[in-house]
Amino acid sequence: MSDIAFTSEEKAILVHKIQHYFANELSEEIGQFDAEFLLDFFNREIGNYHYNKGLQDARTLIEENSQNVVQAFYEMEKVTEFIK
Repeated sequence: MSDIAFTSEEKAILVHKIQHYFANELSEEIGQFDAEFLLDFFNREIGNYHYNKGLQDARTLIEENSQNVVQAFYEMEKVTEFIK
């Protein structure tokens, strides 16, 4: 897996969100450079945990839905001399 990477537009949005959070929740101003540094830190140190959790959630969803698909196939079968 490669590192989590954002486009420059995505990164600008995330940096703005960090700055907004600091201003509104912590009553602190944070500059763009510091916000980018913090974003890079979280990507490097915490991003993989979020990524893995997303994969686990997707895997669970697929497993649950695949069980539903298999059950639907059984329900679609017609009674014959071979299937009772």
